[in-house]
Amino acid sequence: MQSRFVPLALVSALLFAGCRADTDIPISEGKIPAEENFRLQVIADDLFLPWGVTWLPDSTAIITEKRGTLRYLRNGRLSEAVDFPVAVTSGGSGGITRGQGGLMDVVASPGFAEDGWLYFTFSSGDQNANRTEVARAQWTGSGLADFEVIWRNPVDKKSGQHFGSRILFLPDGTFLVSIGDGGNPPVSLYGDDIRKQAQNVETAFGKVLRLNPDGSIPADNPTFEGKALPGLWSYGHRNIQGLDRDPETGEIWANEHGASRGDELNLLKPGLNYGWPAATFSRNYGLQTAISDHVSLPGKEDAKLVWMDTQAPSGLVVYRGEEFPAWQGAVLSGGLRSQEIRVIHSAQSKTDLKESSISIDQRVRDVRVGPDGGLYVLTDSTEGQLLRIVPRNF
Repeated sequence: MQSRFVPLALVSALLFAGCRADTDIPISEGKIPAEENFRLQVIADDLFLPWGVTWLPDSTAIITEKRGTLRYLRNGRLSEAVDFPVAVTSGGSGGITRGQGGLMDVVASPGFAEDGWLYFTFSSGDQNANRTEVARAQWTGSGLADFEVIWRNPVDKKSGQHFGSRILFLPDGTFLVSIGDGGNPPVSLYGDDIRKQAQNVETAFGKVLRLNPDGSIPADNPTFEGKALPGLWSYGHRNIQGLDRDPETGEIWANEHGASRGDELNLLKPGLNYGWPAATFSRNYGLQTAISDHVSLPGKEDAKLVWMDTQAPSGLVVYRGEEFPAWQGAVLSGGLRSQEIRVIHSAQSKTDLKESSISIDQRVRDVRVGPDGGLYVLTDSTEGQLLRIVPRNF
């Protein structure tokens, strides 16, 4: 079956009896064209569940490993594991490979050459009380110093699910960070499914926050009704794993996991509600019942693309490199379950939007453009790799 983009009214009639909406949402389902003009080059391997990668001005790559270690790649040589300054947890039982938490994203400060800061997200706690935290530390050349936590989710949750969390610096020096909705039923908070907290502006679950480099709250953040959480920037998200800003247009793109099916590509803007779980194509695991009677609601932003074949989205980048002219300006969205990168062209246009697939044949955890303009991929396994995607004739 070819990829299709069909009117929302038709999809809702087929999937959710009684659903009402007045807009069209592009739906992707079935086989899509495969990209062929590339090959994969191994840059580093033997990485233990790598999660994020960033580059320093001297081209050193810093890679996080979920278990709570760092690796650095300098002049083609991969270091031994460097311990993170504090303990991390998966949030689940059975060790760091079982839950979804651990040491997650890493991003170098935009002013790294002057300030030397690296920024991290990680999870702490145990199966019964855990949380997402944001920290920064000074890079010494072979390790970390002056470590400090600059933001911590003020409300603990149970289970090892849905921590987020990508970091994205903005041109004004502030940064965005995504926080997951906390988990699937029967995980609960305040007597109800925790995922409903994505619609509660008083908590961090299912949100994107905007913070200053020291963790303080920017004075020009959007305002929300009620006792909104300080730092709130957008809400109604499930579990954003990919986040990037187009350097040419300034658009901020994010992908996020659905439950069973219904993964989304969203164009993020401050102050907006992206619907989860009040409006979603997603279904509950197991029985495949609808999570909501609505796929769209007034006052809630529709996705720019919904994947009804589960992608399990991961890292995302807006491609502005030179090696693949055909991908110029496209959103490249990684997939853990799909083991590929989706190339989404004209994502803002319902009529011109199209997709193709870069097959990696491994779980994709992160997708980045390096300082050399190359397109890089981290694969998610206990023998993970840093790969570079290069033209076939490169």
